[in-house]
Amino acid sequence: MSLPQPVPPSWKDLGKSSNDLLTKDYPFFGTALEVKSKTPSGVTFKVAGLRDSKSQAINGDIEAKYSDPKNGLVFTETWTTSNILKSQLELENYLAKGLKLDFSTSLVPDSGSKSALVNLVYKQSGVHTRGALDVFRGPTFTTDTVFGRDGFLFGAEAAYNVTEGKISRYATAIGYNAPEYAVTIHGLNNFNTFSASYYHRVSPDVEAGAKAVYDAKSTTSGVALEVGTKAYLDSAAFVKAKINNAGVLALGYTQTLRPGVKASFGLALDTQRLNDVVPAGPAHKVGASFTFEV
Repeated sequence: MSLPQPVPPSWKDLGKSSNDLLTKDYPFFGTALEVKSKTPSGVTFKVAGLRDSKSQAINGDIEAKYSDPKNGLVFTETWTTSNILKSQLELENYLAKGLKLDFSTSLVPDSGSKSALVNLVYKQSGVHTRGALDVFRGPTFTTDTVFGRDGFLFGAEAAYNVTEGKISRYATAIGYNAPEYAVTIHGLNNFNTFSASYYHRVSPDVEAGAKAVYDAKSTTSGVALEVGTKAYLDSAAFVKAKINNAGVLALGYTQTLRPGVKASFGLALDTQRLNDVVPAGPAHKVGASFTFEV
């Protein structure tokens, strides 16, 4: 008798370990601040802001989220500094076990622009499938499914334009997940873009990963390659480093100062322009991120 299969990751989470290793905790695009608080009644408030180091613009948003875990209900309301109002209603395991309903809307009062997205997610042993209907764009129906068995994963995605009556986008992926490592290969954008990634937990304190991307429609030939690592200094701090084939070296340091207070610092260096007296454009970048949670 075969053992019950775990629920595989969703389509968007295929290769997540490698993506997180190579993209998160590198705050070198500016200075970010995030403050979170939670009331006894289950309402969470979050205020976030980012000062972009290139444009010097400051963008932010304020978010209120109400959660009712007993009934699987989550309601989120967000207002951004661009005067965009966003609402999201999530209902999980209420209509049926393993079924999640997600309804998201956005409205720009100044222009009257609006969007509405209806998502359905169903997950059970060995399968994770999603369907999304973009009401005002197309409308377009997007669906994806991931099957998993004994660590092996196979997924596919397709988008169908209802008005034009044709498939506008398709993609597939295969992968293998083990406790210490994961490998994923994607064929994206109607098989015009291919990527391969791997993640390896070398030890409890060290992680490593890499990603290669080939875009058939890119103006630059060749394969884009990026490799990175993460090392825990202790239970409250870690460092990260990555470098790509364009010669850009990125460094990150994250420290938990106390429970609920975290600081991250990022630095990006263009190693091919270290000796330029006046480099064309911003050759190097530096930034920081601070998170307060009470």
